[in-house]
Amino acid sequence: MAKSTKKKSSQDDNSLVEGALLPIIARLALPMIFGIIAVFSVALVDTYFVGKLGTDQLAALSFTFPVTMAIASLSSGLGAGASSVVSRAIGADNKGQAKRLATDSLLLAVVLVITISAIGYFTINPLFKLMGATQKTLPYIIQYMEIWYISMPFLVIPIVANAIIRSVGNALWPSFIMFFAAAVNIALTPALIFGIGPIPAMNIEGAAISTMIARIVTFILALYVAYYREEIIELCRPELEVFKDSCKSVLKIALPAGAGSVVNPVGIGIVTTIIAAYGSETVAAFGVATRIESFACIPMLALSASIGPIAGQNWGAGNKQRVIKSVQYCYLLCLAWSALIAGVFFAFADVFTSLLASNENVAEEATVYLLIVAASLVGYGFVIVSSATFNSLGKSISGFSYYAVRTFALYVPLSMLASIWFDETWVYIGIAVSNLVSGALVATYTLLWLKKAKQEDCHPNWSLDLLSSSSN
Repeated sequence: MAKSTKKKSSQDDNSLVEGALLPIIARLALPMIFGIIAVFSVALVDTYFVGKLGTDQLAALSFTFPVTMAIASLSSGLGAGASSVVSRAIGADNKGQAKRLATDSLLLAVVLVITISAIGYFTINPLFKLMGATQKTLPYIIQYMEIWYISMPFLVIPIVANAIIRSVGNALWPSFIMFFAAAVNIALTPALIFGIGPIPAMNIEGAAISTMIARIVTFILALYVAYYREEIIELCRPELEVFKDSCKSVLKIALPAGAGSVVNPVGIGIVTTIIAAYGSETVAAFGVATRIESFACIPMLALSASIGPIAGQNWGAGNKQRVIKSVQYCYLLCLAWSALIAGVFFAFADVFTSLLASNENVAEEATVYLLIVAASLVGYGFVIVSSATFNSLGKSISGFSYYAVRTFALYVPLSMLASIWFDETWVYIGIAVSNLVSGALVATYTLLWLKKAKQEDCHPNWSLDLLSSSSN
C-alpha cells in the first residue's frame, strides 16, 4: 500500500498539465542546463588537453566531432521517440501503457546500438578518408574512434533512459546523472592522456577511455533511477506482438527525429570538409569554435529538452493553448539568451579560444567565427525548440524538415558558395545567415500550425496504438 502511495505522489508532483508555465519550464530547464553544461564541458576539456598534444591531434579530434555528434543525435532521436509516446500516454492518464512503451523503447535501443556500433567500428578508415583526413591525422582518429565505438552501448541506452525519466516531468535526476558522469570524465581525462603515477600516458586514446568509463557510470545510474525511483520500466519479457507495436510507435517518431538531429552534425561534417581546403589550422579553429558554440547553445538545448515533455503531456490531455504558450515562452527565452551570449563573445571570445587552441593562429581564426556567428544563434534556438515540439506531438517529419531546411537549403549551400568565391570568413557569414533565415521561417510556421490545430479543437483517441492517430 505504501508503495502505491509513493508512486502516485511522485507522478502528481511531476504533472505538467496544470500550473503556471514559466515555473514549469524553469523546473525542467534549469537542471538540464547544469547537466548539459557538464556534458559539454567534457568536449571542451578533451579539446583543451588534446590541443596540448599538437595541432594534428587537435585536427583529428575536430574530424571526429561531427561523427560522434551524429551518433549521439541518433540516440537522442530514440530518446525523443520514447519521450513522445510516454509523455502523451501519461498526459492521457494511461500509466500502464506508458510503462510498457518505456520498457520496449529501451529494448529497442539495445538492438539498434549493437548494429550501429559494429558498422561504425569497421568503417572508420574509409569514412574519415572521405571527409578529408590526412595521413597525419588519420592514425589519431582511428585510435580515438575504435574505443569510442566500443563504449557506444553505454552512451545510447542512458540517453533513452534519461529521456524517459524526463517524460514523466523529472529533469532533476537526469541532470544529476549527466553532471556526475561528466565529473568522472573530466577528472580522468588529463590523467589518462598524459599519465600519472602507475597510469601510462595514452595520448588521444586516453580521452576516449575516460569517456568510456564515464558512460558506464551513466548507464548504471540512469537504469537505476528509471527502474527503482520512477518505476517507469519493468523487468519482464514482452509479448512479441506488443513489442512490435511499441517499436512501431517509437520508431515512427525516433527515425525522423534522429535523422533531424543527425542533420546538423552532418552539415558540420560537410562544412569541415569544405574548410579542410584551407589547411589543418583552419580545421582546428573550426573545431574549437564549434565546441564553444555548442557550449553557448546549452540553455537553448535545455529549453528544447524541456518543451518535449510539456508539449507531449498537454497535447495528450487536450490542452493545446498551453502548448502554444510554452513554445512562445521558449522563443522569448532563446532571444534573450542569444543577445546575452553575443555580448559575452564580443568581450571575451579571444579569451575562450586562446584556452583551447593549439597556437595563436588557431585562436585568432576561431575568434573570428564566434564574433560573426554569435548573434545568429537565436535562429538555431528557434529551430531546435520547434523541432522538439513537433517530435513530442508525433509530427516528427515536420521536426526533421526544420533541420533539413536549415542545413541542406541554407547552411551547406551558403558555406560552399562562400568557399568558392571568398575566404573562410565568408563561410562563417553564410553560417550566420542560415541560422537567422531558417529560425524566422520555422518559428512563423510552427506558431501558425499550432494555432490552426487549436482552432480545430479535436482531441485524439489515445488507444493502445498511441501514435496511429498522430500521422505526419
